[in-house]
Amino acid sequence: MDKHNFLDDLQARINQVLANSPAKDIEKNVKSMMSQGFSKLDLVTREEFDVQTQVLARTRARLEALEAQVAELEARLKK
Repeated sequence: MDKHNFLDDLQARINQVLANSPAKDIEKNVKSMMSQGFSKLDLVTREEFDVQTQVLARTRARLEALEAQVAELEARLKK
């Protein structure tokens, strides 16, 4: 589902809830709809994002070290 359709769907659901719900239930219903909408998206928590960023940084550093090692080995073979 693309973001534009998601937002249109979300707005329609909110409008429907506001029209059919007593005022005291609005917050509960909106939170429920927002949770449903967000569950359709591929979202991650900030903590998970930070962990994956650290994993990526370590992987990138390891890749650079391996690239340097391969370059060194190639240089030795050319001698």
